[in-house]
Amino acid sequence: MPDSTAVLIGATSWSAEGVWLLTIALLSYLIGSIPSAYMIVRAVTGEDLTTHGTGNVGAMNVRRTTGSWGWFVVAMVADMLKGFVPVMLAKLVAGLAPLQPVGVWMAAADDDVLLAAVPMAAVLGAVLGHNYSLWMALKKRHFARTGKGLATGAGALLAYDWRYFVAVVVVGLTVIALTRYMLAGQVAAAATLPIAALALGSPDWPFALLMGGLVYGAHHRRFVGLLRGEEPKLYIRDQQGPRG
Repeated sequence: MPDSTAVLIGATSWSAEGVWLLTIALLSYLIGSIPSAYMIVRAVTGEDLTTHGTGNVGAMNVRRTTGSWGWFVVAMVADMLKGFVPVMLAKLVAGLAPLQPVGVWMAAADDDVLLAAVPMAAVLGAVLGHNYSLWMALKKRHFARTGKGLATGAGALLAYDWRYFVAVVVVGLTVIALTRYMLAGQVAAAATLPIAALALGSPDWPFALLMGGLVYGAHHRRFVGLLRGEEPKLYIRDQQGPRG
C-alpha cells in the first residue's frame, strides 16, 4: 500500500497546483474582460457599441459603429493584447521559453508537463473574459455574451503557439477573400485550430479542439443563418445584417 505521507503530499501538491491554475485563469479572465472596443466607441462617438451592428463588443463592431478602419485597427490591436499579454506572462511564470510553442515543449518534456496547463489556463481565461465580460455585466447589470473571442483568441495564440496563429489567420483571411463572407472566414479559422494541432502532431490537440469549439459556439447561430442565406457579404456596416 502507498505510504500515507506520500499520498498526502501528492494530494496537497495537486490542490496547490489547482489553485494556482484557477488564479491564472481568473486574472486572465479579468484582463480579457476589459471592454476595449466599448471604451473606444464611447470615447470617439459617445455611443453605446452594443446598440449597433451585431451588438458584440469587438473590433468589427467598432468599424460598423464608427465607419472607421483606423479605429477598427486600434480596437483589433487592443483586443489582441488582451490575449497576448496574459498568456505570455503565464509562459514566463511557468518557466517556458517565450517563443517556443507549448505543444513543442510538451512533446520534449520528460516531466512537469502540467506546467503546460499554466498558459492553457491563461488562453481559456482571456477568451472567456472577452466573450463574457465581467465589466460589461456590471455596466449593463446583467451577464451575457459580449464577444466571439476572435481577436483576443488570436493574440492568445500568438503567445501560446505562433504556428497556430499563422494557420488560423491565413485560412480565415483566405476564406473571406474567396467567399466574401466574413463569418465564413471566422468559422473556418475556428475549425483550423484543432486541424493544425493534429497536422503538427502536437500533444495539446485536445486543448486546441476545446478552444476551436468555444469560438465556433459563439458563431453557431449566425453560421446557421449563413447556411440559410441570411448573412450579408462583407458585413461591415451598421444595420446591414443580423445581431448576435
